[in-house]
Amino acid sequence: MTNIDLGRPIQGDVVELILDDHRRFEALLRDLRDSSSDRDAVLQAFAALHVAHAEAEEKHVYPKLKRKDAVDDEEADHGVEEHAEGNEALLAVLELKGTDTQAFDDAVEELARLVNHHLTEEELTILNPAREEVGPQVRADLGARFAEERNAQIDADCGSLENVRRIVAEAHRSGLLDDDDDQ
Repeated sequence: MTNIDLGRPIQGDVVELILDDHRRFEALLRDLRDSSSDRDAVLQAFAALHVAHAEAEEKHVYPKLKRKDAVDDEEADHGVEEHAEGNEALLAVLELKGTDTQAFDDAVEELARLVNHHLTEEELTILNPAREEVGPQVRADLGARFAEERNAQIDADCGSLENVRRIVAEAHRSGLLDDDDDQ
């Protein structure tokens, strides 16, 4: 089970592709909570998908939806902040030694809390407007760009500990993450 299938979409409606990944996140989080699963493999798969998905959204989806006036700057910026918070929580899990500790369970619980909050919010405030305000051809073009970026990120081992550390450090430097933000 070390080679967990993350899917390799190459085209499709961007909303549907994002929703497919959201359901994958939920399944992977379920497997991370399951002490009988290969948690190391699941964690590696989750890390790769989380980083690839966020990078593809931030590079292609959010900017396009802003240009199409489907979402405003605040909603897109909030999505980016939540990706940074998710990456920070992911880093906390990746840095732990062993998957059979209370510390691991607690870190997974926090990761799941942040990711599930983001999935719900994104589906309500970003994907619904994208469905209503953006035509099928634009969603299809965006889907192809999203899938291409997502797959390239996964191929580049974007979920590695070193890369997640780099992304989180960059988020701190750019002010996306600060230590007194209790949201």
